[in-house]
Amino acid sequence: MKQPEACPCGSGLRYAACCRPLHAGEKSAASAEALMRSRYGAYVLKLGDYLLATWHATTRPSELDLDADSSKWLGLDVRSHRQLDESHATVEFVARYRIAGRGHRLHELSRFVREDGRWYYVDGDMLG
Repeated sequence: MKQPEACPCGSGLRYAACCRPLHAGEKSAASAEALMRSRYGAYVLKLGDYLLATWHATTRPSELDLDADSSKWLGLDVRSHRQLDESHATVEFVARYRIAGRGHRLHELSRFVREDGRWYYVDGDMLG
């Protein structure tokens, strides 16, 4: 797959300087927000292995079939990032996408945990 010039996470940075090093396993996310953004980018780029690797073991699905997913991701708006303590954080976001030409919004408050210096997505609550 051809790598995008602009990072799909919406940071305004080039992909090579933003989420690509995380996706390639060259470094880990510095914050829950950085992990959330990289996970959004992984959905856009259909990087299922990265999504599974950054999903906490207690809530991780056994598999993801992103090839069967016909969603076209359109943009990400991070509404808030709250560091609750050294190992727990939340990120509220809205992701826009289209399926079969119809627009949708995913508004979620996601929970993250840091273990052994790495952030993991745990789960989230759908909002609005």
